Amino acid sequence: MPVIVLAFRWLALLGAAFSAPLLAAETQVAVAANFTEPAKAIAAAFEKATGHKALLAFGASGGFYTQISHGAPFEVFLSADADRPARAEQEGLAVPGTRFTYAVGRLVLYSATPGLVDPGGAVLKRGGFDRIAIAEPATAPYGLAAVETMRRLGVEAALKPKIVTGSSIAQAYQFTSTGAAQLGFVALSQVVAVRGGSRWIVPAGFHAPIEQQAVLLRTGEKNPAARAFLAFLKGRTALAIIRRYGYAVR
Repeated sequence: MPVIVLAFRWLALLGAAFSAPLLAAETQVAVAANFTEPAKAIAAAFEKATGHKALLAFGASGGFYTQISHGAPFEVFLSADADRPARAEQEGLAVPGTRFTYAVGRLVLYSATPGLVDPGGAVLKRGGFDRIAIAEPATAPYGLAAVETMRRLGVEAALKPKIVTGSSIAQAYQFTSTGAAQLGFVALSQVVAVRGGSRWIVPAGFHAPIEQQAVLLRTGEKNPAARAFLAFLKGRTALAIIRRYGYAVR
């Protein structure tokens, strides 16, 4: 009898040890490039807390939307704007009622050169640089915000010959951080932990709000890992990470 009891207890412990991995699943997540670093940190915390794994892909929101509309197997979409997730709902690509704002982004004028960018962004009118990087305005919301900022300051026409356009905000930052462009409009999240250089955080009123929304796509409707990831994104741990990278949350 004691042998049977011990065997039963051993099997129970063995089942508990392996139940989490057996129930764990994966989800494919399309992530706007500006959210690369916080998404990596959130995915690591998500896996530790739930056993589920978020497989992340990074790029321009517009490019992802095109891929999703053509059948790409993403299950969760973390866009850099609100328009594309809303359109995904309207076009039947996303699950109604799952869309929410996970972060509000901030635009920064940044240079790897100390002292080049002043606290008020007057360098845009003063000059002294040959190239300025922005993300593609048609597909990247931060690129559109950069154009709106230049218009607000009345410098768009003067700066147009100097603009170097990246396919995403990640490439715009690459141009700027390597010195290929002396300065560039990038996401605050990309430089919040960077020491040195010079920067100007663009006032929020200079462009339309960069309201970044997430949505569950139809392809992930029956995947518990996809739903769990979106739930985790709303939780205390994820919100703390999002704030740490310079975003506002609602």
